Amino acid sequence: MSNKTYDILKWIAALVLPALATLVIALAGIWGLPYGEAVGATITAVDAFLGTVLGISSKNYQAGTDETNAGE
Repeated sequence: MSNKTYDILKWIAALVLPALATLVIALAGIWGLPYGEAVGATITAVDAFLGTVLGISSKNYQAGTDETNAGE
């Protein structure tokens, strides 16, 4: 995964998806829209998955960087 892709996905996971879940739940409650909590929970689940994948990717990248620098 390129650094740019990682940064974009990290921004989405840290800011966009939590804000979107909050917006969906709030608007569903205000306007009486159906499935607001279910949609918000789904967005939150996707966000948790994305955060985990990005964390693993970051850890693997750091481990590879540490091994590369160990030979210097």
